[in-house]
Amino acid sequence: MISSALLTGLLLATSASAVPAKRGTGQIKCPVVLNGFVPADSTPTDFDSYATSPFNPDYIRGSEKFSQILQFPDVEASRFDNATTRAVEVTINDKSIFQTQNGFRRAGLQIQGDTNENGPGTKGVRTLHFSVKQDPQRTLNLTHEYLNVWHETSDYSANQFNFQLGTIIGKSGSDKNNFKVLNRQNSQVWSTPVDATAWQNFAITLDFNKNTLQVYYSKNDEPLKAVTSALSNNNAGGGQYQIGILKKPTGTSDVVNSGYQEKGIKEGQIYGGIFLEDSANGCVSL
Repeated sequence: MISSALLTGLLLATSASAVPAKRGTGQIKCPVVLNGFVPADSTPTDFDSYATSPFNPDYIRGSEKFSQILQFPDVEASRFDNATTRAVEVTINDKSIFQTQNGFRRAGLQIQGDTNENGPGTKGVRTLHFSVKQDPQRTLNLTHEYLNVWHETSDYSANQFNFQLGTIIGKSGSDKNNFKVLNRQNSQVWSTPVDATAWQNFAITLDFNKNTLQVYYSKNDEPLKAVTSALSNNNAGGGQYQIGILKKPTGTSDVVNSGYQEKGIKEGQIYGGIFLEDSANGCVSL
């Protein structure tokens, strides 16, 4: 797990670094439970070791190491990044096959300390923050369904929520250009169009005591605002947060193991400001 000393440095230090100068002004006002901030001086090989990566270096990826998967785009900082942190891009290609899941093209980040059972991310009230930005050189093929961020139960049988993009299998695809938040029953609770150039900031609060889900949203450096109320949702089952890209195939009913994926995949999703906070007593960083 990332040490408290490192977390303090990431949040408070103001030293300059060789990344774009404009900084987000978002202030974290709640205790950080899981820290997915990427240090500004990170090198690719840092993400291959538990000692130097904020994420699990072994999951979720195929045969390529994270030093081959992750990119550091030259973009302005997201709302909750500061002078000591930076954006990171998760990429996928034809080799992005996790274990024997031959239908998917997949790579993703799991924050260190987020254990699958009885972990700190599934107690009390928790808010997951993340910002996303599009890479014009690694565009997604929105005729496919993408899982970008989700919370998967410990037995891998369900997701408490999904943050998705593209053409959801079995749907018309009329909203393929929208980010969509789905609840455990895979019912859409909110959506917003993808912005090709802006940072889009999201926060999802899971109340594990009251079994509710709430969504917050803003663009660029604007404060987050609630875009749903606290909605009833079954948050039971433990599990872990997944952040990255899971691209589903087309033309099959067995999406895990088969289906069509085009050749020459070169896709990416840029992330910034990744952290999980304790939202007891209604605390949410905006």
